[in-house]
Amino acid sequence: MSLFHRLTGCIASAAALVAAAPAIAADNYPSRPVRVIVPQSPSGSTDIATRIVTDRLAEVLKQNFVVDNRPGAGSLTGTDLVAKAAPDGYTLLGIAASFTITPAMHTRMPFDPVRDFAPITQFADLPHIIVVHPSVAAKSVKELIALLKSKPGQVTCAFSGVGTSTHLATELFQYMSGTKMLLVPYKGGSPAMTALLGGEVQVNFAASSTALPQIRAGKIRALAVTGTKRSTAAPDLPTMAEAGVKGYQHSSWVGLLAPAKTPPAIIDRLHAESVKIINSAEVKKLFLGRGMEAEGNTPAAFAASVREDVEKWKKLVKAAGIKAR
Repeated sequence: MSLFHRLTGCIASAAALVAAAPAIAADNYPSRPVRVIVPQSPSGSTDIATRIVTDRLAEVLKQNFVVDNRPGAGSLTGTDLVAKAAPDGYTLLGIAASFTITPAMHTRMPFDPVRDFAPITQFADLPHIIVVHPSVAAKSVKELIALLKSKPGQVTCAFSGVGTSTHLATELFQYMSGTKMLLVPYKGGSPAMTALLGGEVQVNFAASSTALPQIRAGKIRALAVTGTKRSTAAPDLPTMAEAGVKGYQHSSWVGLLAPAKTPPAIIDRLHAESVKIINSAEVKKLFLGRGMEAEGNTPAAFAASVREDVEKWKKLVKAAGIKAR
């Protein structure tokens, strides 16, 4: 055999090995612990949903999935860590709908939510619930609007960081109801709820998973849900439209992403196992108990939803005159 043919054969063999490497990696995946960054505080809806699913992924895939809470900068800090991580399936992102809001709220972004991530699946959808401290006289949304108009800028409202889903839910309410509150940012839904329980603030557009335990305990008063339909977990609560703010609609979600260029075989495996978990009766019940509706869409559908939401929020922020940073 000539030297040319031997070299050609070696090159072809090497190319075949390179092409097979992602498949081999996927077959062995995961061979070491997987880090799942949640860029929000512990005990919030994103953290709860992510732990419910990843705890069971650890059981199925026989490897630790370690949740690493990295709150700060409206979820930008932790999210950027994943955007810049190696695309090998060993650093994942448990994220909320704020992921698609931040591009509308920040003039400079350290990452691109469409280009820099590979969606795996949405765990769950969840509406927000507008809740008030018991000291607030309002017993309905209409009464709250009347109170806010009588005291513009004086009633305090907690939200979980600039550009988060709770922030946009609050801003949208102010825009559509013609009211103004004093907005107070916190590093996540759990600290914002703690502030409401302690009377530091008076209003909160809380994620249903964070609000429902406190509502059921009688510690706060619920006025309405923010979705287009009533929540299965709280069917007695009216929607915002039913409560008098026609056209108001806003729901959040929690999902799992990987860095862009993660091998498709790894994405597919994580998706398949996650969806089995999400669709199990046990997890559906756990989600519902926290005000979440199980989802489990495909990577392609999730990616399309991310793209659509990014554009939607940019248009809304501009139309409502919400100030970007």
